[in-house]
Amino acid sequence: MKKILIIMTLVAVVSDYLLHPFYPQFFEARFGVTDPELVGYYFAAICFMVMISFPFWAYVSKKVAELNILIYTQCIAGILALFCYWTNSYVNFWIISLMMILFKGSYLLVYPYILKITTKKEHSKVIGILSVIVHLGGVLGAVIGGVTVDVIDASYIFLIMALGDFIQMGMSAYLLKNKTYDTSKSIENKKSIAFDDKIIPKGFVLKIGLITLVLYGSGFITRPFFSSYWEYISIYNSKLVSGTIYAIPAFVALLVLWWDIKIKKTTSSGIIVPLCIGILGLWIQGIPIPGLVVLGRILYGWAVFRAIVRFDVLLFEFSNPETYAIDYSKVHFFQNLGVLISSFIVGVLVDQYGLEIPFTVAWIGFGITLVLFAVFFKIKFKSFILKAT
Repeated sequence: MKKILIIMTLVAVVSDYLLHPFYPQFFEARFGVTDPELVGYYFAAICFMVMISFPFWAYVSKKVAELNILIYTQCIAGILALFCYWTNSYVNFWIISLMMILFKGSYLLVYPYILKITTKKEHSKVIGILSVIVHLGGVLGAVIGGVTVDVIDASYIFLIMALGDFIQMGMSAYLLKNKTYDTSKSIENKKSIAFDDKIIPKGFVLKIGLITLVLYGSGFITRPFFSSYWEYISIYNSKLVSGTIYAIPAFVALLVLWWDIKIKKTTSSGIIVPLCIGILGLWIQGIPIPGLVVLGRILYGWAVFRAIVRFDVLLFEFSNPETYAIDYSKVHFFQNLGVLISSFIVGVLVDQYGLEIPFTVAWIGFGITLVLFAVFFKIKFKSFILKAT
């Protein structure tokens, strides 16, 4: 059953990321909107809907089984995606697409659900796989989206989104109706972690949430205008090339996971070193030389994969299966709050200071993340965070 759920997650992420690198081009082609601030505000609106969506569905999942929720929410999301394809009104697009995000966000329940049916010893491996699935989804989404924008029309992306939502609906129904799979299964996970309960910091979920708020916000601020930045500094004007460069961190994450599996290494416990390398990778990307931008994407891809996976591992190590969805939704709320803040300011920053400025803000944000992590955990986790990566 885990394999099917992982495939479902991949379908959801691909569907979610199809238009991410190309919103500026989409709004210009579809509605004639060229103001970068308006694009930033739309990203902010998306983030806000995800922020309220996941905690809401996590609360609902306490009373209704996750897969039962997905059948209905993904069906509605698919129908709304079709309306996004049909509408020619800028205002209607805002309303319909944001409602679509509200229902589409329920797919995030699959992540804690998979961990609930997995032993804690397997969490590190599963979280690594799921993180790569997200990155792989980003790769496929960016490439498929780029081809669609280049060869057909950006509006057709919403037809692909609808197809993805209906596939998820069908897979959820299949798992529920097929007697081969026990969808009520839940692994009894005892708190057999490497630390004594006494050293678990008070407000651990809040601290992880605050740290990752800055981390996710810093990473996201480089995304909305990355394809525009690449096309500005390079000789390539192809959306496919832009989408491929955009997806380099995802390719790197795939390679890292493949290497870890090959040498049978569990997900690294180091956080400080990845954050430092992430700062370097973001700084290099801000230098408008194509070769350096590619190098920076590679470094950043390795760093952000290591850091994000490890923060998720920490969260689920100290959480209980009964509260996985709720705890993860709380942290996810903070992460999307960081993305929301970035969405509000990125358009203004680009408009005032140019396409390079997001990378400067991002590496400074990674530096703040490093400081916050050291302040919160440097004493109790000193030996833990400095392990080799």
